[in-house]
Amino acid sequence: MKDIQYEIVKEIAVLSQNDSGYTKEINLISWNGNEPKYDIRSFSPNREKCRKGITLTESEVKNLLAALQTELKNK
Repeated sequence: MKDIQYEIVKEIAVLSQNDSGYTKEINLISWNGNEPKYDIRSFSPNREKCRKGITLTESEVKNLLAALQTELKNK
């Protein structure tokens, strides 16, 4: 199985931390040397392991932001 490599290009925010020390983060990440994408996933302390997450293009992030702004405004 091919090793997956990633580089955190920009740390944006830690969204939460659970009791075991895992942090849910949003970062700009380059996977396997590709163009960086926005990425939301959980990392173990010291980022030794990461869990499944979601990657989004800039366009998708803009659409998500607009949808969340609309949702929160209607609350």
